[in-house]
Amino acid sequence: MVCAPSLRRPLALAFALLLAFGPSGPLRAEGLPDLGDAAQADVSPQMEKKVGEQIFNDIRRDPDYLNDPEITDYLNRIGGRLTAASPDPAFGYTFFALKDPTINAFATFGGYVGVNTGLLTAAQTESELAGVLAHEISHVTQHHLARGIAKDKQTSIASMVALALGILAARSNTQVAGAAMVSAQAGAIQSSLAFSREFEREADRIGFQTMQKAGFDPHGMADFFARLQQATRLYENNAPAYLRTHPLTVERIADMQNRVQNLPYRQVTDSPDFQLVRAKVRSMDGTPKEAVAYFEQLLREHKYVSESAAHLGLARAALRANDTALAERELQVLRRAKLNSAMVDSLAAEIRMAAGDKAGAEAAYRDGLKRFPFARGLIYGLGDTLYATNRFTDAAAFAENQIQTYPQDPSFYFLLAKSQAALGRQLAQHRALAEAYALQGQTAQAVEQLTLAQRAGDGNFYDQSVVEARLKELKARLAEEKRR
Repeated sequence: MVCAPSLRRPLALAFALLLAFGPSGPLRAEGLPDLGDAAQADVSPQMEKKVGEQIFNDIRRDPDYLNDPEITDYLNRIGGRLTAASPDPAFGYTFFALKDPTINAFATFGGYVGVNTGLLTAAQTESELAGVLAHEISHVTQHHLARGIAKDKQTSIASMVALALGILAARSNTQVAGAAMVSAQAGAIQSSLAFSREFEREADRIGFQTMQKAGFDPHGMADFFARLQQATRLYENNAPAYLRTHPLTVERIADMQNRVQNLPYRQVTDSPDFQLVRAKVRSMDGTPKEAVAYFEQLLREHKYVSESAAHLGLARAALRANDTALAERELQVLRRAKLNSAMVDSLAAEIRMAAGDKAGAEAAYRDGLKRFPFARGLIYGLGDTLYATNRFTDAAAFAENQIQTYPQDPSFYFLLAKSQAALGRQLAQHRALAEAYALQGQTAQAVEQLTLAQRAGDGNFYDQSVVEARLKELKARLAEEKRR
């Protein structure tokens, strides 16, 4: 996938600059921070969550944010398996993808972990991907950002948030980004490189333990980092972005290799969805015609790790090219292979929809949900199909039901809002939109929608009372945000 040049600045820079915000200082070489760690006194876990949520809400509005439920679900399954084995399994994490071909990943406050699509396609095994995620999770469990900031007693939470949001905004403006690099912050960044490398070594150690405990092959971390380092030697002026924001040293690689040398070898099999997700990501690259040609060549020359994944990639590319006949043929290959994945059921439904068979699409989604009731791709697809077939009452009821299960997912509020709008229910429409905006951190827009709901005039006394109470709550939140 080719991104606009102004958007190629890695989001991981946010992590690098935030980490570098405080001056260097001593670190404990071993062990986790105590509950009474100085960082926790200055930046509480609750504040970390609040700041992280604000950063994530801005990322979600970035054009490079990949709002794909199948890829997101996969990352959160792998991430969940790792966090369950981490030093702080109850912390709560959110994993998400960015449409960026550079090899990169980053962690920010509150357990928000971003993964570039370039990293997904570069990882050769699931354990390699898990090694990177375990490393990022360890930055969070060790509160590295908070510990860095705690060294500078003059750093306020407000300036911390402003710096993070400024870096994110700079991604679409190279002049702003350049100015940031030559500003006073650049001195702090340079002076704290040794400090951040200490953090990297600590994240290596804790991450290695985490992925081993989670059942992944611990060789994956060392193998992936060593391959990236080799790429740096071959292309000295074009090092992978991950190495620029997570500087590797010979000592770090040697340390990771020494850790795996004494471990008994055991084969760890990738989950089927690892290769399927990689194929789906690859099918998004280039033009539809180029994507079709890429997978046809893989299959023709047998240059694939997973034949099923190559067929799924070709089917996905064919859908992009509006060739539903080719997509259907590839789907049947997957059916004959008896591949048990929600991604195949979702593909089948999308092919039916692209062919104009809305009833067939709905049936495919419902059939898939019998086998995979929590697959977000199938759930979203069924809701969209109900709306597309003008069954607005059913779509609204479906959205309300999903909100009970996923109250933090704004997608269902957006579905509810447009379904209520189609039914002519103005108060309900604006109320649902308000909740969607509130979940995305757009409090001012949420207040505006509730104000419109108050004026709608088509709700009963109970509806109006609920709107008024919620409006009061959100106005208070907006006032607090303006004070920060």
